[in-house]
Amino acid sequence: MDRYRSNDNIVWDCDYHVVFCPKYRRKVLVDGIGSRFEEIAHEVAEELDFEIREIKVMPDRVHMLVSVDPQFGIHRAVKRIKGRTSHDLRAEFPQLKRKLPTLWTNSYFVSTVGGATSEAVRQYIEDQRNA
Repeated sequence: MDRYRSNDNIVWDCDYHVVFCPKYRRKVLVDGIGSRFEEIAHEVAEELDFEIREIKVMPDRVHMLVSVDPQFGIHRAVKRIKGRTSHDLRAEFPQLKRKLPTLWTNSYFVSTVGGATSEAVRQYIEDQRNA
């Protein structure tokens, strides 16, 4: 029962594997930008009451395992993470403004984790660092 979350009217266990990339898949998430991305993403998750269970930032992409209230929705969670991180990172790291017209592509990949255990997806995300 530990993995279930609830609010006033529902109980859920909705985990999503999310992947998104910088514009043109540029390798810009380096030199402290990736670690700052993680900090900001966790701040957004805390503010909006969803959970980032696993996160790996590579130079050209981000993988996350996210647990989101289905009433809030995965799209809103991803949109808020991408929006806040783009704004904050471009303000803190001016070189991002010079290299890219916008930080993130408009698209992202999302998959429910229903067919695989959360642990299997966590291991996959962890293994991405070596890919």
